[in-house]
Amino acid sequence: MQNDAPVITIDGPAGVGKGTLAKVLAQRFKFHFLDSGATYRALALKAIHENVDVNQIDRMLELAAGLTVAFPAGGAFAAHAGGINIDDRLRSEACSSMASKIAGRPEVRAALLGLQRSFQQTPGLVADGRDMGTVVFPCAKVKIFLDASCQQRAQRRYKQLIAQGISASFEHLFDAMRARDERDRTRSTAPLAAAEDAWVIDSTEMTIDAVVKTALDYAHERMGMMP
Repeated sequence: MQNDAPVITIDGPAGVGKGTLAKVLAQRFKFHFLDSGATYRALALKAIHENVDVNQIDRMLELAAGLTVAFPAGGAFAAHAGGINIDDRLRSEACSSMASKIAGRPEVRAALLGLQRSFQQTPGLVADGRDMGTVVFPCAKVKIFLDASCQQRAQRRYKQLIAQGISASFEHLFDAMRARDERDRTRSTAPLAAAEDAWVIDSTEMTIDAVVKTALDYAHERMGMMP
């Protein structure tokens, strides 16, 4: 870790709401924000643009070395690269598919460590991902592992898509999420798991407001701050 700026890590499986929680905590504490998944998506977007295959490791590492991503303050936390808002393009199916393949390559994960750790700056950082508390920021002051049943996570994602007017199949979402969980938890490099010193929040039966309050109370306690 590059300095003593406090770090709050939010890890957890796909669709659990860790991004939403991390953004709220970053806004409340006025900390910097890191969506680690967006770094893989940004690299995937760059690879697609330059027609680089995931198996072309040398070229992929070259792209990773030149990657810059920023999450400007102000509430939206949209991902920017080269001053251009790329948030919408990061959510495309093609980008998501490539990012998932990239994230499984240990060489690429190692290449992105420096970029991710560079976000640790004063007054502090809230980082969300799958290995923030175990690999990227093992000395983080506050570590939270947000979890929920696959059934509940798929249901939440289904409702979100329907509310946005996007056609979706619950069965497809559930199967895809369960497959992603299996890949994330069993990969040889940085598998999805709660750090030994992480506080696990099972949000299956909780509202987002309840999750936020619980996480805020815990973070304040761990950092010795008054709510």
